[in-house]
Amino acid sequence: MHKVFASSFASIYPLYVAKVERKGRSGTDVDTVVRWLTGYDEKGLMSAIDRGVDLQTFFEEAPELNPRASLITGVVCGVRVEEIDDPMMRKLRYMDKLVDEVARGKKMESILR
Repeated sequence: MHKVFASSFASIYPLYVAKVERKGRSGTDVDTVVRWLTGYDEKGLMSAIDRGVDLQTFFEEAPELNPRASLITGVVCGVRVEEIDDPMMRKLRYMDKLVDEVARGKKMESILR
């Protein structure tokens, strides 16, 4: 596994929120896209943050990856999301891509495919 998966979701989450807030969006938009992708409800998402689970555990414990996640395409960190072979890395990049789309001001209806 890549070392990024040892990072806690709680350390990544505020970075996502800060990113979208700098662009005039709300932290609740981050919650919306993360919950859409992972199937966590609000309580489950806050529990993952409070427990400080690492990213690997965060995705392993996710109730269900949204079946429409495969429709997420584009480039994140110079790599096309749809071409990532490692399933865990693809999930992480899906999440990154969704947050990027929120920060860019896309409408939630198109972000959530």
